[in-house]
Amino acid sequence: MNKTILLKNRPKGRPALDDFEFKETKKPSPEKGEVLLKTKYVSVDPYLRGRMRDEKSYIEPFQLDEPVESGIIAEVIESNSGDFKKGDYINGMLPWKQFNVSDGKGLQKVDGSKAPLSAYLGVLGLTGITALLGLKKIGKLEKGETLLVSGASGAVGTVVGQIGKIKGCKVVGIAGTDEKIKTIKEKFHFDEGINYKTTDTMSEAIANACPNGVDVYFDNVGGEILDAAMANINRKGRIINCGAISLYNETEQPTGPRHETTLIKKSVLMQGFTVRDFQEEFPAAIQQLATWLQEDKLTYSETIVEGFEEIPQAFIDLFDGKNKGKMIVKV
Repeated sequence: MNKTILLKNRPKGRPALDDFEFKETKKPSPEKGEVLLKTKYVSVDPYLRGRMRDEKSYIEPFQLDEPVESGIIAEVIESNSGDFKKGDYINGMLPWKQFNVSDGKGLQKVDGSKAPLSAYLGVLGLTGITALLGLKKIGKLEKGETLLVSGASGAVGTVVGQIGKIKGCKVVGIAGTDEKIKTIKEKFHFDEGINYKTTDTMSEAIANACPNGVDVYFDNVGGEILDAAMANINRKGRIINCGAISLYNETEQPTGPRHETTLIKKSVLMQGFTVRDFQEEFPAAIQQLATWLQEDKLTYSETIVEGFEEIPQAFIDLFDGKNKGKMIVKV
């Protein structure tokens, strides 16, 4: 049999387990030109919450009573394709199923001898690419600048901070526990860290940690932390809007400070992006990340949860900050 995870309800606010449904179907068989894939690792990511809404976005929303999909590492266990052989491992956007049949489009082979397979969902996958290309294409980070990172202990944030250090910048991270602050400083070599949950006034905390102001802010959370970063942005600063996890479960449109005058007076660039905006640069980005990894200039953290049945809970746990680094489910 083949277990599948469907979107049963569109979440109202924070997702819950009863928004998902498990269904069993017959294990598929590949036809000519197709491969049968066995799921090994599943990526769960905050952006999936946006696809659970029935609204127009940069990518089609999930449909009710249809499988959720995300980045998956799978093993080819049967092949009728000339492009893949049995035993190959691939990375692709696939449905949450134990077994998938694919015609091979959109699949990329990965080499488990060069890095652990799970790394291709994180530091060597869209996570690492997001960090690198966000900094390169929007941040235009220069040596000696101050880089501020929110969600600093998360999958993207940890890579952003390390690239900042590689580029010779002062790097300050924002996270939600003292343990996470210790980790980003000791393991990922951030210069300073701010625990937003124990800080009364974020704008003052950022000012103290960034006495020369903020040149580049890599934003993964949005909301009040973005407001505080904006209060400390330097002239011709760059704000990279990568994520807004603090707002994903809001049921009403939140309001906050108006930033237009700051953007104008300080000639600030503020730009949102999704990593697929820069798809033509993926191969070079992966090569650069792999080189830094091999040179020990880059490391990573993973939170690996075991069991196909645990995928929905692992996704929900993202919104409580239970992950350290990349959240992955091992099947």
